[in-house]
Amino acid sequence: MDELCTGLCQILVESGADAGLAQFLSLLVGVLLVSGIPLVTVIVLIWVERKVAARIQDRIGPNRVGPVGLLQTIADMIKLLSKEDITPTAADRVLYNAAPLVSFASVVLIWAVIPFTPFHFGVDLEIGALFFVAIASFGTLAIMVAGWASNNKYALLGAFRVVSLLVSYEVPLVFALLVPVLLAGSMSLLDIVHAQTGMWFVVLSPLAFVIFYVSSQAETGRAPFDLIEAESELVAGFNIEYSGMKFGMFFAAEFLHVFTNGILMALLFFGGWMGPLYYESPLIAFAWLGAKGGLIYFTTLWLRNTVPRLRIDQIMAFNWKFLVPLSIANLIFISLALKVMQELGASPRNLAEAGFVELLPTTVVLLVINGAMTIYLLGLLRKRGQEARRESMAARVPLAQAAAD
Repeated sequence: MDELCTGLCQILVESGADAGLAQFLSLLVGVLLVSGIPLVTVIVLIWVERKVAARIQDRIGPNRVGPVGLLQTIADMIKLLSKEDITPTAADRVLYNAAPLVSFASVVLIWAVIPFTPFHFGVDLEIGALFFVAIASFGTLAIMVAGWASNNKYALLGAFRVVSLLVSYEVPLVFALLVPVLLAGSMSLLDIVHAQTGMWFVVLSPLAFVIFYVSSQAETGRAPFDLIEAESELVAGFNIEYSGMKFGMFFAAEFLHVFTNGILMALLFFGGWMGPLYYESPLIAFAWLGAKGGLIYFTTLWLRNTVPRLRIDQIMAFNWKFLVPLSIANLIFISLALKVMQELGASPRNLAEAGFVELLPTTVVLLVINGAMTIYLLGLLRKRGQEARRESMAARVPLAQAAAD
């Protein structure tokens, strides 16, 4: 009991409360915080995304309900709650109604293992990275179930695209995730952050970060990978039969998942809460994590509102012919170089205990490997671009001749 009774539980016990009741109340408060903070965060994120999209597209965005439109999301939520909750007659009622709950819960559960500061985290799982991958896959499963249970052909096509898109992009995402796990020597998110005390992992392996960034963008179904909805092709995609708050839960899960991925990338590659004076106050550490995650989140909004949707064949070819081989090669080269340097004594075996100077040789070698791979890839892409251009020009000649005749 002593090991389990910490924080609020310990304070309640010291004030005279029963140990069992104190443990129950502390767990209840923790659950409410983990589930409540994401709900409040979604309200803010929707307003932020609409404002950013408006500025990028030379519009104003929400500006009427509340100061600078801050209460617009509240008004939209009330509207969704007041709409009729419709369940199609031919739908599988149990799965149909469970899908939105599973979709939102799959994102909220990730927050249970996120360390916000060195002192504040839900639970420090030894398999935190594996937990993230496993729980995130429930969101994919929820979309598949929603499309199938709706008994609608357009929704079913959206579910088919989930299998071909989201499941496929989880492969390079996992290989990219293995790089910080390899460097830290642990799957615990807390240990991964502590291992970046001397050097952020984005410096040691920038390619792994780029692969993780692109794959996470595809996993959340955001532009240019938003084929699971594709309003111009599938009416509304997998959620066409949903109305009211059930539709809103899919909507909220998507917004929250994007921001959650930003926080995870900050933890995995940018040192999490680490920054000037982060150890002086938990608020400073929390602010550093929020700032890093928010900056990454902003880049996803920027990308969504500037890049057009790609074709399904382009997306799948990019994943299986380019991103997957790149992620595998990156993991092999980094693990091989790191092992050789550790055997030669040029690299510390425990990065958490190594300083900046001790990590300089490792950083230089890994950056050279990443740089060489990048140069090779750019040359390969240039060659393929030239071939595609020649093929396009060759196809235009017969058309021009036919038009002239």
